[in-house]
Amino acid sequence: MSYVSRILMPGETVLATARLHWIILLPSILTIVAGIAVAIWARASGMDPDQAKFVYALAGFLVLFGVLMFLGRLIVRATTEFAVTDRRVIVKRGIISLHTVEMNEDKVESVDVDQGILGRLLGYGKVTIHGVGARWDPIDTIADPLKFRSAITTRTT
Repeated sequence: MSYVSRILMPGETVLATARLHWIILLPSILTIVAGIAVAIWARASGMDPDQAKFVYALAGFLVLFGVLMFLGRLIVRATTEFAVTDRRVIVKRGIISLHTVEMNEDKVESVDVDQGILGRLLGYGKVTIHGVGARWDPIDTIADPLKFRSAITTRTT
């Protein structure tokens, strides 16, 4: 059961949900691929066995570091929730160390979306919510930020 579904008030309905985009996993995947490429290069180059030990150790370190980084980012992605209900906007991050932010719908003044070229092509971006007397920290690498913004700005009350 998700955090958002557990904290809904009676009669409150979820209009939209979002999550972090898969792009946050890309650096760790590239690190793993680099480690594998180094190992393949060391094997194919026919270098001296003493030198090869060092290169294989480096490749192993890269793969191990990439796997650990991948698992960490996978946990972050799985434990981060974004939701828009008919009454509020909810952001929840973390599982052991929990951080939640909520803003009532009538307090939202504007919603900014920033997307670079890669973000436009792959469907991710940064959403910043401005409220009466407050501004949230930007929600970075959110999947389909335009849909999330539309859910906030066009919701029916």
